[in-house]
Amino acid sequence: MAAPGNRSLSALICALGIAQVISWGSFYYSIAVLGESMQRDLGISSSVLFGAFTFSLLMSGLAAPTVGRLIDERGGRRILSAGSIIGCLALLLLASAQGPVTLLIGSAASGIAMSVCLYEAVFITLNQVTGARYRTSVTAVTLFGGFASTAFWPLSQLLLELVGWRWTLLIYAGLQFAVCLPLHALVLPAHQQAPAPAAGAIEGASDVVPARGSRYNYLAIAFAIGSFVLSALSVHIIALFRQAGLSAGEAVLVATLIGPMQVLVRVLEFVLARNVGPVGIGAASFLLMVMATVALYFVDGYSALAFIAAGLYGFSNGIMTIIRGTVPAVLFGREGYGVLLGRLARPAFAARALAPFGFSAILTLGLMHGDAILLLTACSLVAGLAYFRAALVRTTKPA
Repeated sequence: MAAPGNRSLSALICALGIAQVISWGSFYYSIAVLGESMQRDLGISSSVLFGAFTFSLLMSGLAAPTVGRLIDERGGRRILSAGSIIGCLALLLLASAQGPVTLLIGSAASGIAMSVCLYEAVFITLNQVTGARYRTSVTAVTLFGGFASTAFWPLSQLLLELVGWRWTLLIYAGLQFAVCLPLHALVLPAHQQAPAPAAGAIEGASDVVPARGSRYNYLAIAFAIGSFVLSALSVHIIALFRQAGLSAGEAVLVATLIGPMQVLVRVLEFVLARNVGPVGIGAASFLLMVMATVALYFVDGYSALAFIAAGLYGFSNGIMTIIRGTVPAVLFGREGYGVLLGRLARPAFAARALAPFGFSAILTLGLMHGDAILLLTACSLVAGLAYFRAALVRTTKPA
């Protein structure tokens, strides 16, 4: 299958990027703004609300391998279009929730929608249609996605004040149907099964090898533990800054650096794509994760080191999103890529879902601030070692 021309590829990336901003903003980021009002109106505790959100992420991880296989078999246009419809219905269910049971039903639907609408499904689709430009296409789409929180946190706050949380979710459901569905249905090309590119067609890509064995296991461990660390920090980093002596305003100010750093590092990855392979970029991501937790450990009050810790975290998180889509192509080839990414996504989604609650429970049990950060540092080191092991394992092609 021929890759699209420059103009059609640009249109494809813009369409997928816009849909990513809307989907991440609707399903993932909006709860941070709408959550308090939802708790009050539904008569539930924060643990019930965020437990439902965790359940949606777990559902997304469970569905990921099936979604990957369906995209491999039927193409991204059909499956992502179906995902927009499911997403619309899920947001309608959440908007009409009356208590814990209906909230849980809407959360389950939201989790399935996330598995079809967010990055992994888009990466699998790009694998089918972009040829040797897969890596740069992945980076370009994640550049759009990096602005989801920047756009949807203030938008959600504005809509919450104007029309309330239910109408906000109804508006987001309308965006799924009126914007994301046409973008997926009209811009994505029809599916054609393409053979895997030859070795070297993607920067450093290996011959096709079975997605199993020690290399796969090490990579799955690295992605899962890395997702746990980054997810725990994404929820608790402001609280950790507060415990390090920053005021509430100072902690929020420092944390605002994270989003721009994620976008900046993705721009740098895009520029460096021809000179540094995905595996090397991935090694940098895990190294930056370790450096971020070490810097966070030594933060003592409002200082330059607090900004450095936030920036290092933003860099690591920004790159991690990209390497989840590009490194497996190098290590295993791109045949049956949907199933491969789906399988790798399952433990990573589970770790990402459990991290906020798990790390909070650790803090509740009495672990001191510094010891908690050292625990994250240890996890980062284990993730990095697993990643390097995956990169170094020699995989023998089947006879």
